Amino acid sequence: MISLIENSDSGGAPKAKGYLIALVESIFKEGGYLQNELQLDHRAEQAAMAASVAASLESDQPLLFEAGTGVGKSLAYLIPGIIHSVNSERPFIISSHTISLQEQIREKDLKICRQLFNKVPELRRFGTFKTALMVGKSNYCCSTRLKNALKDVESGKQGELFQNNEKEDLRRIAQWSATAKNGVLQELSPAPLPDVWDAINADSSTCSRKNCDPADCFYQRARKQLLSANCVIVNHSLLFSLINAGMQPEADVPGILLASDFVVLDEAHRIPAIATDHFGTHVSSFAVDRALKRIYNPRTNRGILKRHGQPWDQDAVDNAVAAATEFFGYLGDTFLAKKPIQRLHEPDFCDNIINGPLKEVVERLGALIQKSDDERVQDELRDHRRRIMGYRDAINGFITFADEDHVQWLERGGKKGQIVTLRSAPLDVAPYLRKHIFQRDTAAVLTSATLSDGQDMKAFQEKVGAQAAETEMVYSPFNYEKNCRIYIASDAPQPEPGQGRLDLDYLANMICWCARHVDGGTLVLFTSHFDLRQVRERTQAFFDKIKRPLFTQGHQMARSEITRQFAEAGNGVLFGTDSFWTGVDIPGPALSQVIVARLPFENPSHPVSEARSEYIRAQGGNPFTEMTVPDALVKFRQGIGRLIRRHEDQGNIVILDSRILRKPYGAHFIQALPIKDYARFNRENRASVFA
Repeated sequence: MISLIENSDSGGAPKAKGYLIALVESIFKEGGYLQNELQLDHRAEQAAMAASVAASLESDQPLLFEAGTGVGKSLAYLIPGIIHSVNSERPFIISSHTISLQEQIREKDLKICRQLFNKVPELRRFGTFKTALMVGKSNYCCSTRLKNALKDVESGKQGELFQNNEKEDLRRIAQWSATAKNGVLQELSPAPLPDVWDAINADSSTCSRKNCDPADCFYQRARKQLLSANCVIVNHSLLFSLINAGMQPEADVPGILLASDFVVLDEAHRIPAIATDHFGTHVSSFAVDRALKRIYNPRTNRGILKRHGQPWDQDAVDNAVAAATEFFGYLGDTFLAKKPIQRLHEPDFCDNIINGPLKEVVERLGALIQKSDDERVQDELRDHRRRIMGYRDAINGFITFADEDHVQWLERGGKKGQIVTLRSAPLDVAPYLRKHIFQRDTAAVLTSATLSDGQDMKAFQEKVGAQAAETEMVYSPFNYEKNCRIYIASDAPQPEPGQGRLDLDYLANMICWCARHVDGGTLVLFTSHFDLRQVRERTQAFFDKIKRPLFTQGHQMARSEITRQFAEAGNGVLFGTDSFWTGVDIPGPALSQVIVARLPFENPSHPVSEARSEYIRAQGGNPFTEMTVPDALVKFRQGIGRLIRRHEDQGNIVILDSRILRKPYGAHFIQALPIKDYARFNRENRASVFA
């Protein structure tokens, strides 16, 4: 959703260079406005970051800034960013990965900024800054499309599109829209039926400034507010989706998302993976089938062509549905019968039997657009035509390996493994990020607690194409020496092939023992869903017996609900994989111990990792030292960083992977620990070591 927080008419003449830096210093210095007026602790690390951000904004130069946990980085970029936006009348884009950080910024940090500005006379003109939260267009209800659908239903014309239960759902949405705050999908409970929402959401040419009044249309109102906001909050996935869709300012206009904007990318350690995903191809059998059946569904005899097309138009869609079923079925049977992911090495690996039928549908829709004199119908048909053309072009490019710098693979997914997806990703995402982030003639600040390997940011700079950017690091102000104890198992069996059972029994035994000997909660981080499930089966009875609640990812509850219940339990045990290594913020005794079951090396057999390894090797490099270890170090630092989130937090970090002690690369992980001292332990001496 995009929500306007407050109106503002502030502006002002351009300020001399150095004005922002000087003003920010007066706010963050010891005895400055932030400390004196709001009684917030002075943090030298926060002041240093704020000064660096201010310098980056004034010079429109990129900055990579690693700020350890507890630095207070949100205020360190929000305060300079808002001041600079108001002074320069330029949009300030803040992008994050997690919803929790977005909520923290909106519900806490921006309120602190406004409180500060309103309390200090010299800053008062910044206190009326406007903010907006951006979500995808398809999340909004369009009042024009909703009215049109209701009109057709009441006139009896929509029988070609909706079944009776869908008509009832449409009426329910109409009642909801009359009082909805922002008109977004997330506010509607229960969720609407998919075909109904497709017919009335804003992701359509019909929803435009020409057809929709911002006074009535949720999306157009949100768009208007967005364009007048000083501070726009977005998530990484939507940001890169819009960039990849060509939504950047055109020609020589600077800016990354909006004209003349400047950007802070928080949780920036996630950027390489998210950008890799969005700069590639992603076409699933489900998406193609759904797109065609939205035009005409041969089984239900419904769709826009039921009313506006002829039998031969409907036949064209019927043929395309059958061709898509055959095409994706062949790929699944031929390439994915034995494993769910299969890399493709050569172009033209199959006959393109889907190209002709999709082309025929595109031509039929084009002809209908020419014949129609109803502008609304033309808009809807154009949207369908554009979508089918996009899928056809993507499939053609995938089969011919049109993107030579991409790795390509097939995946099988869905609850029953029935969905086949064509995937591709750039071998090297750095040129894409350099072009779309660092060469846009505007400031781009990338920040996180873990951009480096603990020593420097060279690996991250290479990965994102930011070799020319300034880099700075400030450490956490927390007292890890006093509040953190680190234990490393010296007798953990190495994860060798054929040792799985022994390995998992060891993990289960150690996890049970460690969790039992800590009064508070324990977070156990796995690198494998298989390991997690196997250890859960081995430990569930034990935790039931000692009355400690066990929460496991992928078992009955969503991630957010698992995290909430674990935090409330106070002495729970949580088993998590990939998404729990980052973004989990549970202060106090409810998280008193983090156990790392395995060092977090990525699966080397995944097509992207495999292809990038080949690429590095072809350049004469070593994939393990240049890619695998640096990536694992960042994730490792994220994982152990879950423990200490506040000054008063304390607890144990336990590592159950003896490779950190035995392998040469283990020294890098030892260096990445927050304190130098650690204790070795094994099954025989653990009671005395932990005492």
